[in-house]
Amino acid sequence: MKNVSITINNKPFKVSVDKTVLQACEEADFYIPTLCHHPALSDVGACRVCAIEIEGARTLMTACTTKVQDGMKIKTSSQRVERSLKQNLSLILSRHPNECMTCEMNNKCELQDLVNLYDVKNVFPKELRNTEVDDSSSAIIRDMNKCIDCGRCVRVCEEIQGLSIYTFSDRGSESLPLPAYDLPMKYTDCIGCGQCSAVCPVGAIMEQPDYKQVEIEIRKREKVLIVQTAPAVRVAISEEFGTEPGHISTGKMVAALRKLGFDYVFDTNFAADLTIMEEGSELIEQMTGHGEHPLPMFTSCCPGWINLLEKHYPEFIPNVSSAKSPQEMMAATVKTYFAQKIGVDPENIYLVSVMPCTAKKDEIVRPQLHLDGLKLIDKVITTRELARMIKIHKINFLDLPDEEYDTPLGLSTGAAVIFGVTGGVMEAALRTGYELATGKKLPKIEFANVRGFDGVKDAEIDLDGRKVRIAVAHGTNNVKGLLDKIKIGESHYDFVEIMACYGGCIGGGGQPKSTDPKILEKRAKAIYTVDESKTLRKSHENPAIKELYAKFYGKPLSELSKKLLHTYYTNRKSSILEREKLTSVR
Repeated sequence: MKNVSITINNKPFKVSVDKTVLQACEEADFYIPTLCHHPALSDVGACRVCAIEIEGARTLMTACTTKVQDGMKIKTSSQRVERSLKQNLSLILSRHPNECMTCEMNNKCELQDLVNLYDVKNVFPKELRNTEVDDSSSAIIRDMNKCIDCGRCVRVCEEIQGLSIYTFSDRGSESLPLPAYDLPMKYTDCIGCGQCSAVCPVGAIMEQPDYKQVEIEIRKREKVLIVQTAPAVRVAISEEFGTEPGHISTGKMVAALRKLGFDYVFDTNFAADLTIMEEGSELIEQMTGHGEHPLPMFTSCCPGWINLLEKHYPEFIPNVSSAKSPQEMMAATVKTYFAQKIGVDPENIYLVSVMPCTAKKDEIVRPQLHLDGLKLIDKVITTRELARMIKIHKINFLDLPDEEYDTPLGLSTGAAVIFGVTGGVMEAALRTGYELATGKKLPKIEFANVRGFDGVKDAEIDLDGRKVRIAVAHGTNNVKGLLDKIKIGESHYDFVEIMACYGGCIGGGGQPKSTDPKILEKRAKAIYTVDESKTLRKSHENPAIKELYAKFYGKPLSELSKKLLHTYYTNRKSSILEREKLTSVR
């Protein structure tokens, strides 16, 4: 790519001609404030906070949308730029409520940071919106009174998730990103992935704050308190305490959970191994012509994908594995097998999941995931919520000594931990499926062709002479493209892994917010490091899983395992008539 010569604050630089001024300044280590910009999204220059002065230009330009040109002379902090920046922030502040003390984003809000950095005052009269808070969704909560019209939620839902749930309504100062007809989120085609909450720079869209109810239960201590943690949480939570992305904090996280007051700390990875045993057995049945599903068979671990399936692609319901997700398999095991083991009534167990995913909050209210009327998981909190709890309790996370998970539901393999990254479920299934199907030892344990961040990856795997066609898709926009090709017969596969969020669980809507463009690569590297460090790297080698089957479930796909570890799906695709009824009610 051709380079051009520019000057930034009177200093000469050579940069690639395809760069924006913002990118060029970042490379040259000049800070430019932003609000609507996010490295994963297209730039629109909506907030005007990144205004810069370019010699010869009549007006200030937005750094995020202006391309560099040869000979360009840029000023990032002139008197004119500073005056414009403060005025724009003051205007945003005039529409923003002063609720920092009670806002979940306090001390993590990008607007708050800029207001403090540039010493911005309330110089304009407050003209606050008076919109209703939408808490209809189990996954997210929307408070448009705090919205700054940056458009990140609109762009992530359209560009990465391909769902376009939000669009800007009205014009000018009255404009807001809203669902069609301003319907409550519960009644839209939202899949609960929470990507809108992950990119929101303020507190306008957040995960449902279920940690508050967990705090109440911890204070009461009336029940046995049990918590499980997903694989992707351990490689992200320390970001909330200032470490570089990709830091592995498993032991400190376990120690922090015990300090918070949990009686048992279990690893969802254990249940991921259990999932592979059930889902892998289903796949083997399919491949031998004895299965219940038409091909291709789809994985079922991701609740955002299941919501997409039921709301947008119900024709594929018969193809999806009936195996529950790992968090639900853990729950069923805790409130049956483990409850018996410790002699406690399941009603007296309070089970919390720590997940990277907001859709997991939605998953636990599905009626088919209750057991004889018993709610198996009481609350789901995100990685961000757990960090919030640790900070509230003034636990010095980074100084905690490492602790181990409780047994027996804390022992897991490397195959389980890679569930946290796109392609991981497929790779884990192949590691076990190959050896169970062929009776032979796997010649190479890593399946490199299902790794990486291509939106759709496909390959043909040789299972001892049997060719198995597989595909991996992540990010709902990519998923929809793959499903449409399968539907019209353009693509043919035996087994397909789907994750709603780009990157898989490491990029879940409940993970720490970040504007680091390499964030997913850093977290993925940590996931694979954990896998490589494990002595056991195949799910069927887990001795605790073997014991669980010997003492309780019998074998994969047994009558008991089908009752406790499997589920079913329903068509929730809204008809035009249903939408008209909802609109008329509004």
